[in-house]
Amino acid sequence: MADMPLVHAVNVTKSFGDNQVLKGIDMDVSKGEVVCFLGPSGSGKTTFLRCINQLETIDGGRIWVDGELMGYQDKGGQLYRLHDKEVARQRREIGMVFQRFNLFPHKTVLENIIEAPIQVKKENKAEATARANELLDRVGLSDKPAAYPAQLSGGQQQRVAIARALAMRPKLMLFDEPTSALDPELVGEVLTVMRELADEGMTMIVVTHEMAFARDVADRVVFMDGGVVVEQGDPRQVISNPQHERTKTFLRRMQTEHEQIVAAVADPLHGPRDS
Repeated sequence: MADMPLVHAVNVTKSFGDNQVLKGIDMDVSKGEVVCFLGPSGSGKTTFLRCINQLETIDGGRIWVDGELMGYQDKGGQLYRLHDKEVARQRREIGMVFQRFNLFPHKTVLENIIEAPIQVKKENKAEATARANELLDRVGLSDKPAAYPAQLSGGQQQRVAIARALAMRPKLMLFDEPTSALDPELVGEVLTVMRELADEGMTMIVVTHEMAFARDVADRVVFMDGGVVVEQGDPRQVISNPQHERTKTFLRRMQTEHEQIVAAVADPLHGPRDS
């Protein structure tokens, strides 16, 4: 149905040992929507992303993507885990970009991008290569197909990682703090690509600490803490006028850290030192 959310999560729980990381997450994401998840480390944001993509198995609840139950088959109300081959089939419809770029160091940029379309989707090499070159142009790296990851900056590597995810023609893109491993001056080039994807209507769930990106690009901001959704809504409302004390405390801390980073970039000799 046209009005069905692309992502529909109901009462999702996940524990690692005695640590319950997700405590009953309900979440809908519509087609074409950009949702940014904010929150402190350990709040469950990344785990929720990994559950959507079946990199982690949920302990309770259910997640549907485009109407398909992820990771399980429902037989009379009982859930049965899908075989790995079926899970892999579901996963290839979802692109994921990680904090670390996870590129194959022994393969060129072009080879990194065409690997999955050829091996997983069985595209022929000529088609995959043409698509890869289009994507490299799209992310501003049309001159780098023969380069190896070690020859690229962090920002360039992350843009290759985005192109690699897009090569599978995903219906949903997940970003797990895609700029957190980058030097501050390289963050903008990655966010620019993400802004363009949002403008083109790509459905995106983004775990980020980039407040300006969340405020300007997201359709909705979700603040998580302690494995629960504390607050969500219009980005400008949540970021500028949060209603919950936990949200206020987090945003104050993020503002302080941002000001320190800006000062360090502007004056690297006298910026804050590593402790």
